[in-house]
Amino acid sequence: MNEMAKLTVSSSPHIRAAHTTQSIMRDVIIALVPAMIVAVVMFGLSALAVIVVSVVACVFFEWGYRKLMHKDSTISDGSAVVTGVLMACCLPANVPLWIPVVGAFFAIVLVKQLYGGIGKNFLNPALAARAFLFSWPVIMTTWVAPNFTYGADVVTSATPMSFLHMGQLPEGISIMGTFLGTIGGSLGEISSAALILGGIYLVVRKVISVRIPLSYLLTVAVITFIFPRGGNDNLTWMLYNLFSGGLMLGAIFMATDYTTSPINPVGQIVYGIGCGLLTVFIRYFGSYVEGVSYAILIMNVCVWMIDMAFRPRRFGVSKEDEKKAKAQKKEAAAK
Repeated sequence: MNEMAKLTVSSSPHIRAAHTTQSIMRDVIIALVPAMIVAVVMFGLSALAVIVVSVVACVFFEWGYRKLMHKDSTISDGSAVVTGVLMACCLPANVPLWIPVVGAFFAIVLVKQLYGGIGKNFLNPALAARAFLFSWPVIMTTWVAPNFTYGADVVTSATPMSFLHMGQLPEGISIMGTFLGTIGGSLGEISSAALILGGIYLVVRKVISVRIPLSYLLTVAVITFIFPRGGNDNLTWMLYNLFSGGLMLGAIFMATDYTTSPINPVGQIVYGIGCGLLTVFIRYFGSYVEGVSYAILIMNVCVWMIDMAFRPRRFGVSKEDEKKAKAQKKEAAAK
């Protein structure tokens, strides 16, 4: 009798799935390992320090907030660790270590926990923190050149996006360099190869579908191919735009966040296209050289509308039934 009392049966439908929150977060962390390895190899121990501080701060603030509010601890689900890693991926290697701490507080406490915790936030915590951290623009836009390319001396480096924003192809930076990661930039965005490898892992593990990343990347590819800037070669311009900046990181790891992306397959495609359009518009016409973060955050806010517009028909209800129901509602409202 005592054992039966411990059982809690929720209402239908009852769905069996191999994934749990912990397993999903673990797979995301594994998928980000190649990008983190590239970052540490290229930028040294400073990159590792930023990642560690970011993760520890996120876990601490989640634990501290839940403790302070007398709520059950949720640090074991791994979501705080994922937020910490993703936020670190958005930061330069040479940021002061108080920057990821401030970002962690904003991401975990203000964006995530104040709205009820995992599954209830309407913005991606890591991207929202990155946007907030641009309150210190000089710190957030000072890039260190990879040690692998320039030796042990720490020197500032222009990123490919700074050239593309002016309608120029990056000087001294090859397309292969942007693909492999021998360039300056944020920790997790420099190697498209590492990010694509992680994305393939997530798709194979069925953690994400290809709908959002593919529609996002294809939108950027089509627009930049058709409308290259500065009279540059169409294909070359498109490839630099695909492999530079935070596009791969955003499309694969940020835009696919379960909580802040649509649940309907058609809605996911519309969402990805919207992210792609906004990214290119901001890159082409904005004063900021990169548009990925703000594009995804803007589309995060629109998710509820996309879900409403593309919600599936109720099981057993035909189009005629829906039309009749709408007509009845109009008649009732008129009376």
